[in-house]
Amino acid sequence: MITDTTTRTRLAVATASALLFAGTPAAYAALTDEMPRQTRPAQQAARGEAYVETRLFFGTERPDGGPAVTDRQFLAFVDRQVTPAFPDGLTVQDGRGQWRDTHGTIERERSYELILLYPAGRARAADPGIERIRNAYKKEFGQESVARLDERTRADF
Repeated sequence: MITDTTTRTRLAVATASALLFAGTPAAYAALTDEMPRQTRPAQQAARGEAYVETRLFFGTERPDGGPAVTDRQFLAFVDRQVTPAFPDGLTVQDGRGQWRDTHGTIERERSYELILLYPAGRARAADPGIERIRNAYKKEFGQESVARLDERTRADF
């Protein structure tokens, strides 16, 4: 009888252990932030189409000490230089910024942020127009720089 009881005990412990260990991966999976691939619900595709967002940052203080670029001057510049190249739309925001000039001086100034959105497939064609805008602003208003930031995004209108 001792062997029969010992065998039953071992069998019961083995069965309990097997059930415990079989349930462990599921228990740990339930504690993580990510669900296993097989049980994840189908994720929705991102909305919109592939676009590029270009942001240009225009300072208004003139390095030569001349008068700052006014709203009227900047908006006239946008009408002449930006709208013809990007007639589908744009956004202009007022800003305050700072940067270190070529002499190492930190310049604080009022600024404008111009935001352009265009289809990713037009990025190569849009690039020369954006560079013409940057160069025209530097030349017209005596600026050392116009910062540019490009990011891929999705847009839906």
